[in-house]
Amino acid sequence: MYRLKTAGMRPLRGLQAPKFSTTAAASTSSATLKALGLDSFNLGVYNGEWSGNGSIVETTNPATGEVLGAVQQASAQDLDQTLQKASKAAKMWRSVPAPKRGEVVRKMRNALNDKIEPLGRLVALEMGKILPEGIGEVQEYIDIADYAVGLSRMLNGQVIPSERPGHAMMEVWNPLGVVGVISAFNFPVAVYGWNSALSLVCGNSVVWKGSPTTSLTSVAVTKILAEVLESNGLPGALCSLACGGADIGNAIAHDKRVNLVSFTGSTKTGRDVATVVQKRFGKHILELGGNNAIIVHKDADIDLAVRSILFAAVGTAGQRCTTTRRLFLHEDIHDTFIERLIKAYGQIKVGNPLHPGVLCGPLHTEAAVQAFEQGISDVTAQGGKILHGGRALKDMPGNFVEPTITSIAHDAPVVHREIFAPILHTIKFSNLPEAIEWNNEVGQGLSSSLFTTSPENIFHWIGPAGSDCGIVNVNIPTNGAEIGGAFGGEKETGGGRESGSTSWQQYMRRQTCTINYSGQLPLAQGIKFE
Repeated sequence: MYRLKTAGMRPLRGLQAPKFSTTAAASTSSATLKALGLDSFNLGVYNGEWSGNGSIVETTNPATGEVLGAVQQASAQDLDQTLQKASKAAKMWRSVPAPKRGEVVRKMRNALNDKIEPLGRLVALEMGKILPEGIGEVQEYIDIADYAVGLSRMLNGQVIPSERPGHAMMEVWNPLGVVGVISAFNFPVAVYGWNSALSLVCGNSVVWKGSPTTSLTSVAVTKILAEVLESNGLPGALCSLACGGADIGNAIAHDKRVNLVSFTGSTKTGRDVATVVQKRFGKHILELGGNNAIIVHKDADIDLAVRSILFAAVGTAGQRCTTTRRLFLHEDIHDTFIERLIKAYGQIKVGNPLHPGVLCGPLHTEAAVQAFEQGISDVTAQGGKILHGGRALKDMPGNFVEPTITSIAHDAPVVHREIFAPILHTIKFSNLPEAIEWNNEVGQGLSSSLFTTSPENIFHWIGPAGSDCGIVNVNIPTNGAEIGGAFGGEKETGGGRESGSTSWQQYMRRQTCTINYSGQLPLAQGIKFE
């Protein structure tokens, strides 16, 4: 079970904590569930029919400890039946012309848009991010669906010149079959959206296992998609759901019927998933850890940099894979910048994510609070200082912590470890090559940003001697990626790419086709075999 303790809300030191009524909370959550067709108890398996024979998991509001509802998870037998149905549905779906598949995704997009407010509110209730971010996450699914609809008419291969007379050579893309999506708690809507929208227009069926702690969101999204499929006479198994824990995720990784496994989560678990899938020669997309850095050069726009860092480090309570965790400041501006940053942090409102003006909601679980506290302890033990924050707010219900700024050496072990909490390590540097070296020295390689007004610095940063991350920004923060570009990172981030650009190619199989219309049999490379 996923349960949180409850206690009375008290004012936060230095900030005005919003008043919160348990009765009001229950009313809000009840209305939200009803608007999405959810009850206090829900089945967590869908493959054209709703079922569930596994354990029952309660999910809670991490800001209040309120139990939101319960979901009956999938059993091993449930998953087996779901994969059977998904495999059958994929064989039908692959023959539907891609633009027609895009029309179905367009209808899903409209259905999601109709439910954007209650679904975004559910994300805020169950995950803990503030309401604008919850609604923004649903908008991200809507946006990638728009992208996928256009893509459905542009799944183009290419014509390749043949060296043999009377021959034509071309590249053809065909569907894979079944795509398994294992997503994390921090983006319980968007990550599935990236994968499912592209998978569907590419001609695949999808089997989704979301995080157990956001099971209600998984069920709500699937209900919206299922209604579209059923009303269009299509098998619901095209968008199957198998809620569950590590056992279900492990079974998806092992099953040969799953042609592609898209996994979002920790580097440790991702390494295990990749090993299992590779052993059976399946395909995988890995979106793993991030330990992202912003470099602020002495010629940077300081106002722009402070505002950017505030959201990048504190947004979603530091629980984005693209959260800024390391901040490198040029020695000429270091002291002034720190002073301004601390002042800005002092204005952050921490509290219930549904309340207006709150910028930092709770951490998702009690375990995350413990990881935060261990990180703070490690900072001081490794020679660092706490410049701001550093406390778990135990006088409030839920899992609240203070957004924290530290000063510490670039190579301290705690700096090289991703802590999924709002801890920002600040480090002084003297020149850009030094800062780039420190940016690149961690194991992760997801997102990175440089603030500068120098063209020379910009092109150094994005060039071969610059950042080694998959996302390399200039004068914008590490988070907030657009759906048009491929999202993902290198090294321990896993190398996967989702969303835009040519990411769709991962969901299809590439075939090089040569057609001989000459009546002769010339061989390539001028080989004679007569």
